Amino acid sequence: MNETDWRTAQGALFTDMYQLTMAQLYFRKGMHERPAQFEYFFRSYPDYGGHQAGYAVTAGLAWFLEWLEGTRFERRDLAYLLAVTGRSGRRLFDDDFLAWLQDRPAGADVTVTAVPEGRVVHAGAPIAIVRGPLAGLQLLETSLLNHLNYPTLIATKAARLVQAAHGGAVIDFGMRRGHERGVHAGSRAALIGGADATSNTGLAFALGTRPAGTHAHSMVQAFMALGMGEAGAFDAYAEAFPDDCLLLVDTVDTLDSGIPNAIRTFERLRQRGHEPIGVRLDSGDLAHLAIQSARQLNDAGFEDAAIVLSNELDEFTLWQIRTQITEEASAYGVDAGRLLSRLAYGVGTRLITSEGDAALDGVYKLVQIRGDDGWLPAVKLSETPSKALVPGDKRVWRVYDALGNATVDLVTLAGEDPRRGGDDLVAHHPREVDTTRTLARSDVSDVEPLLSPAFQDGARTAAEAPLETLRERCRNDLARHYPGVRRILRPHRYHVSLSPALARLRDETVRRTNADAAASAG
Repeated sequence: MNETDWRTAQGALFTDMYQLTMAQLYFRKGMHERPAQFEYFFRSYPDYGGHQAGYAVTAGLAWFLEWLEGTRFERRDLAYLLAVTGRSGRRLFDDDFLAWLQDRPAGADVTVTAVPEGRVVHAGAPIAIVRGPLAGLQLLETSLLNHLNYPTLIATKAARLVQAAHGGAVIDFGMRRGHERGVHAGSRAALIGGADATSNTGLAFALGTRPAGTHAHSMVQAFMALGMGEAGAFDAYAEAFPDDCLLLVDTVDTLDSGIPNAIRTFERLRQRGHEPIGVRLDSGDLAHLAIQSARQLNDAGFEDAAIVLSNELDEFTLWQIRTQITEEASAYGVDAGRLLSRLAYGVGTRLITSEGDAALDGVYKLVQIRGDDGWLPAVKLSETPSKALVPGDKRVWRVYDALGNATVDLVTLAGEDPRRGGDDLVAHHPREVDTTRTLARSDVSDVEPLLSPAFQDGARTAAEAPLETLRERCRNDLARHYPGVRRILRPHRYHVSLSPALARLRDETVRRTNADAAASAG
């Protein structure tokens, strides 16, 4: 694919075919410019099989808004659509519809209100609300979901890894195992979720941060094949990078060759006035090897040398490694606490692919449309209760308890403001009609709006936030959630609830929709 074709594929045609056919249908019926409102949310947290997330970290919004601001239907796009035919061989798209699309900006008359990137978000609560002409909003669905689902999934995984690392550095090594160019979005999301660095050099350049990396087994293999040995490889690397010397020590035999050779290289490095960073372990029983490596390094006077662990790590594996070190290190004369403080973790495949749950079930649903006499709520009923939709124009508020911790995300109608008034807050279950919870005002320390303007008048409302700002948001939000919600295994369920007014709208809309369906069937 040449560069021009690639740009076209990522422009206005970056959508599913059925979005275009629906847009033409709306055009045919004169509905295309009718104001409508969609919202983006996810239905359930990532479930990795043996463990499940109790929260998510939103990411990807900045790159979606950049796409929205810079994309329009161009002549090349329309020429392709002009040639698309159906089963009968007839053209699918008509001239007048294509004329309406011509030079149309993707963000024409569109407004986006969204939860800023880096915030902790929860299942069922709107993350982005998009308003504009019906056909235009339909054409945005695929791109929005593509830009937000995957980064949110990876930011969530990264946040859990950082939590499991307990202060140890987490480095994204996933570029080689990621999904083609989409890996850039994954690496950025990993950094938002708290990863300390990425090996993705191009992405690091784009974000203005420093990439991380050491060397591969192939370097040691090359020196060995040429007769210079593992020790020669280590010495050469130390000579080339005296202040950034981190050696991969498991090409031959970690404890009988790699660590002893690394120590000798480190000693020569120290004699020249430099201190090594440490070693990396990439195979075997990582916890046991970390203990034994620390023992040898300590005896040689390198008590502060870092030990980087890599190879198919995830948050559960990190938990197991740290537990094993805590239980076994003292038997070998190694201080477990000090060793744990020296560890860092290179995470690759299981981070960048979110192994165990490779897709976030984020959805983009119509919640209201303008009728002749005002806005009309739109609802989707389903045989599957979890897929039922709450209609209406909504806002999301995070309610903090008396201790300052998040206790519920309250979804209200747009005109409501739970910060006002002195009444207790009543929260309705989003699906179970008769289930409610009451929060006394005396038990509420703060109520925070989560949604803010992100796109209007054809442009982003603000420039992309610096990476450290996004990471700080994530850290702050996690700190204000109870440990049970953040737990790696069997997390507590966080409450997302509806205000009484929104619950009434839901119930009334469901009753009316069922009655209309019954009358139509009769």
